[in-house]
Amino acid sequence: MDPLAWTSKLDGDGRGRYRAPVLTGLGLLSGMAAALAGLGVTELAVHRRRLDGIGIRVHVNGTRGKSSVTRMIAAGLRAGGIRTCAKTTGTTARFILPDGHEVPIYRPAGANIIEQRRIVAVAAAYEAEALVIECMALQPRLQSLCELRLVRSTHGVITNARPDHLDVMGPSPDDVARALAGTTPVGGKLYTSEQERLAILQEAADDRKSELIPVGTLEEEMGEDEATKTLASFRYTEHSDNVALALRVCTDIGVETEAALAGMTQAAPDPGATIERRLRFFGRDIVFVNGFAANDPISTRQIWAMATRRAGPVERCIALMNCRADRPDRSQLLGEAFERWGRSDDELPGVDHVVLMGTGTFLFADAAVKAGLHPSKLVFAEGFTTEQIFERVVALCGTSALVMGMGNIGGGGLELVSYFRNRAEPEVA
Repeated sequence: MDPLAWTSKLDGDGRGRYRAPVLTGLGLLSGMAAALAGLGVTELAVHRRRLDGIGIRVHVNGTRGKSSVTRMIAAGLRAGGIRTCAKTTGTTARFILPDGHEVPIYRPAGANIIEQRRIVAVAAAYEAEALVIECMALQPRLQSLCELRLVRSTHGVITNARPDHLDVMGPSPDDVARALAGTTPVGGKLYTSEQERLAILQEAADDRKSELIPVGTLEEEMGEDEATKTLASFRYTEHSDNVALALRVCTDIGVETEAALAGMTQAAPDPGATIERRLRFFGRDIVFVNGFAANDPISTRQIWAMATRRAGPVERCIALMNCRADRPDRSQLLGEAFERWGRSDDELPGVDHVVLMGTGTFLFADAAVKAGLHPSKLVFAEGFTTEQIFERVVALCGTSALVMGMGNIGGGGLELVSYFRNRAEPEVA
């Protein structure tokens, strides 16, 4: 038995659902053997030496905010004089060089966790003192494999544990937390902004002899006024808990707070980051908010709350829901939660129109209508081109509108973000 293996066991029905965590040896090791079949003993030894040569290794995992937190930690460490490389999976996979420049990651055979070995090799070639790397695995056992064999982090980060990818990590949010806990470091530190499932993360930290460090919001860490000032200094809309989490990691590693924040606020955002664009389009005042990368109901609601507050009074509120037929659980969960916005007991404004784009839009529509959303609010745009979707949205805006993209950044979301950006006011874009 491997006493350091934190994973989960399959249900007896063989459908790939996960339940209570168990210590396991043979099952985990067989999965590792399969995943590492392409690595010989010599290659594995070389990989281990490269890892040992990088003194600071930060493994970032979580449901939402992984890419943003990865970028902020790397930028904060660079600002503190630490030679740092970083890798994000995010909307588009990127390798970030020690000078902050980015290069795309070439994937001739598609995404594979063995890619992390190549990232470590490149970071070692750049003589990196620190490597900040985003977890790219979804399967619970592969998440554990990435940590125990490929990254072996000194500092682990779990941004949050929210209901997403339930078909792989579910069926419950507790199961998601257990899966994410697979990247807990051995004998290191584990940082998290997750509050509801700390007991699960504490169990994983105890199992691997690591220290669990819960981090609150930026307001809780530095006060309301200072937090507001700090968040306003970002070029895009960043979440308070993400900033606090990244800042705590940087300062614990040894970077001064002021230097870390200076680097973090200048970090280039992920293409899927929540960015606001303002357009004046043929007499219409339109505020577009990119919330496509928020795939779960909790994150989507948070961004909708921020967007409506910042937009101020508008004639119409329009949700641009990008669905994916291969992510049916997202459509189901978002559809069920969506109707609750704007009820009399909810402080959020409701939506006037929901424009459905992408594929499998009926899944969202069916769930939303069954939950109580009036069918007249649904506008189907499945199969439309980016230009056609843009024109359809503009036609619904009236004289002023808030338009927020949500659901999925893939499958047309990123193209639509670029379309809005290219038509935004120059001083804002």
